Amino acid sequence: MGQIYYPNPVKLIFSIIGNEDYMFLEAKVNLTKIFGKIDMESEFQNFDFTDYYKKEMGDCLKQQLISFEKLIIPTKLSIIKHISNKMELTIATNNNEGILKKRKRRINLDPGYLTLSKFILASTKDGSARIYLNHGIYAEITLSFIHKTFQPLDWTYLNYQTFLFINFLNDVRKKYKDQINIIQSSQNT
Repeated sequence: MGQIYYPNPVKLIFSIIGNEDYMFLEAKVNLTKIFGKIDMESEFQNFDFTDYYKKEMGDCLKQQLISFEKLIIPTKLSIIKHISNKMELTIATNNNEGILKKRKRRINLDPGYLTLSKFILASTKDGSARIYLNHGIYAEITLSFIHKTFQPLDWTYLNYQTFLFINFLNDVRKKYKDQINIIQSSQNT
């Protein structure tokens, strides 16, 4: 019989996609109220890999990744995805005079987490590489840490395969590794 080990806490990451700077700011303010201080932010990259959000959110979309200082328990990911979905709706409603018009969302918030070996994203959609968590939410390993860097998998979306985001997540991993080392050394004393 195998020994049961519980996972370390993980590094919360959010992807934010939108086309208006004030929406990014509003999303970050709302996220920090719930999840605490943001400790790292990527540069923006153009989100021109697909037209998936164009009809709903408009043109000239850009994407940014942010990470949070406070680590989370990985089993909380489905709850966090529900929180971010409600936040998207609240932001859309607040910025459309209380009425959702042609564009349902003004901002897209996708939570995930990073461990030393992988980067995982939450989704409301099932897929061949996704595992059901609970509350209607699935998880997908988006990147694996192999040969000292994050590597895309066959199903990884193009926007997560960019040099910018891979480097950012490698930097987040360094910070996370330091956090885990501090936790483990405090447990050993």
